[in-house]
Amino acid sequence: MSHLSSLATAADPRPVAGPSSWDQARQLAHAAGQAAAMPVTRLPLARCAGLTLAAPLAAQGNLPAFRTCCMDGWAVRGPGPWRVVGQVLAGASPAALTVDGTAVQVATGAPVPTGATAILRAEDGVLVDDRVHGAPRTRPEWREIGEETRVGELLLPAGVEVTPAVLGLAAASGHDDLPVRPAPSAAVLVFGDELLAAGPPAGGRIRDALGPSVPAWLRWLGARPDQPPQPLPDTFDGHVAALEGALTRADLVCATGGTMRGPADQLRPALLELGAELVVDCVAVRPGHPMLLARLLGPAGMVRFVAGLPGNPQAAVAALVTLVAPLLAGLRGRPLPAARRAALGAPVPGRLGGTALLPVRYDEDGLVRPLPHTGPAMLRGLAEADGYAVLRPGAGTDIGDTVPVLPLPGDGR
Repeated sequence: MSHLSSLATAADPRPVAGPSSWDQARQLAHAAGQAAAMPVTRLPLARCAGLTLAAPLAAQGNLPAFRTCCMDGWAVRGPGPWRVVGQVLAGASPAALTVDGTAVQVATGAPVPTGATAILRAEDGVLVDDRVHGAPRTRPEWREIGEETRVGELLLPAGVEVTPAVLGLAAASGHDDLPVRPAPSAAVLVFGDELLAAGPPAGGRIRDALGPSVPAWLRWLGARPDQPPQPLPDTFDGHVAALEGALTRADLVCATGGTMRGPADQLRPALLELGAELVVDCVAVRPGHPMLLARLLGPAGMVRFVAGLPGNPQAAVAALVTLVAPLLAGLRGRPLPAARRAALGAPVPGRLGGTALLPVRYDEDGLVRPLPHTGPAMLRGLAEADGYAVLRPGAGTDIGDTVPVLPLPGDGR
């Protein structure tokens, strides 16, 4: 069997031996992604939504480019009443007003004629024959040239998401395309002889919950997952073949199950066979401590990653937010995902060992409360959660103590 190539040297920061702390694991995953960041490409604006700006965005022209009328009404010169001598609509090039006591009717968005001293709003003026009467307001009713931005001015730094608002700003300031980092491609492999692909659990077998959900998690985290997978058997040769195939088409492979070191766990032996280098080998976190992140070379020498997600569903999600979210942020040229801080609205039972990730929900007072049904194999509590409270060793867990909270899909805060 022809295998993928291993890495000759480790990218910074160097992997660590043994379990990493939760914070260290996130840093390692993010740095590994940064070192292998997606190549920059230039795309038309219509194809940039959701991608990452790969270079600072600067204005290509003044915004607005001309003195722009903010209201329907009349552009007037000097004291009134004013004789109306014309009309200016948006997109026109008006002649200058050169005589006091004259005016032109103007529309919102139209250029203000040179020589105009004020705008008389439509609701403040009365037209009698060819003359308009009224009193302009003291505040100017137009936008000056370059009021929003000047040509060459920095609008946004690299590394921000290209949102609809960013697209609008880019277009308004003169851009037709943008340099972006594309979304990494991803594949999901679900291993487990005990898994059913359809129907309710029965006969000692359980329904696969990760095959349908992990691709959706990856999409939320900014990757482009392929089709939802079917469960695969727990064999060494099956692991090697499935990993080899997935790594030829995906920047990131998320493999679920088999992350322990027992006789039935094949992921680590298969990665060793493929020459992979472990960036993170277990994390001092509950749930999901046997999670891992590996790196190897795929076709044409491109760096590929394998994230090993534990088979228990919530432990797998913990691995996604711990390792995969930082990795994808690095690959996309974005900073390490930040946590919010919130106060606990209820005490949290004591925890042993490393960091704990606890599904919580915000109450009406903005406090976070732990949810029931949050064991490593459970998804019920997670389905109601707004985020994961990050409970580090020694941190306070009483009512009112402040904890970091990582947002989850559906969090509207």
